[in-house]
Parts: sequence; C-alpha cells; structure tokens
Amino acid sequence: RRQATEYSTSSSEEEFESQLSVTHKAKRAIRKRRKLEKETKQLIKQEELKRLHKAQAVQRQLEELEERQRALEIFGVKLERELRGEADSGTKDENQMLHEWFELVMEKNKLMRYESELLIIAQELELEDHQSRLEQTLREKMAMDGKSK
Repeated sequence: RRQATEYSTSSSEEEFESQLSVTHKAKRAIRKRRKLEKETKQLIKQEELKRLHKAQAVQRQLEELEERQRALEIFGVKLERELRGEADSGTKDENQMLHEWFELVMEKNKLMRYESELLIIAQELELEDHQSRLEQTLREKMAMDGKSK
C-alpha cells in the first residue's frame, strides 16, 4: 500500500510538474511572440519614418527644381527676344547669344530628366508605403482566431 500511495503521489506530482512545465512553456512562448510583435512594430515605424524623411527630401528637391526651371524660363524668354532683335542685346553678338541659348536648353532638359527621376522616386515611396500597410493588414488578419477569419 505504501508503495502504491507513493507511486500514485509521485505520479500525480509528475503530472502536476508536467502541467506546470507546459504552462511555463506556453507563457514563455506568449512572451516571446509579444516581444517579436513589439520589435516588428518598431521596425515598421522606423521604416515609415525613413520613407517620410525621404519623401520630404524629394518634395523639397522638386520645389527647388521648379524654382530653377522658372528662373531658366524667364532667362530663356529674355534671350529669345534678344535673338529676334525685339530687345536690346547690348554688347552681345549673335554667336554668344546662340551659345547661351543652347546651354539654357541643355540645362532645361537636364532639369526635366532630374524631375522625372524624382517623380519616380516619389511614386516608389508611395508604393512602399502601400505595401507596408497591406503587410500590416495581413499580419492583423493572420493573428485573428480561426472562427473570426
């Protein structure tokens, strides 16, 4: 009897310890998952901030580019009038004015290419932001219970 009671006691203790062990493992897994979720959220926020800063820089560059294009346009109109003889060209000869006009056209084309590149970068940032939001939505839906899915 004594052995039987000792055996049943040790058996129940082992079951209790195994239940504690399972419970402890489950709690540890939950903590680990929460920590991972927190780190993931922090990474997402950092990526969003990087995109925001990059988008602000692109916007600033586009505004500066627009100002430079306006200044070139004003100078180009003045130069064209001088070439046509509508305005007083002063001491400039026609070859010098044509050279300035071609440089102006080249500068304007360069600015237009740069503007296209900036617009592509801006569009890329928008797509990255959209992808990030979709991934977040997917994570939220995957975290739901099976019944509510």
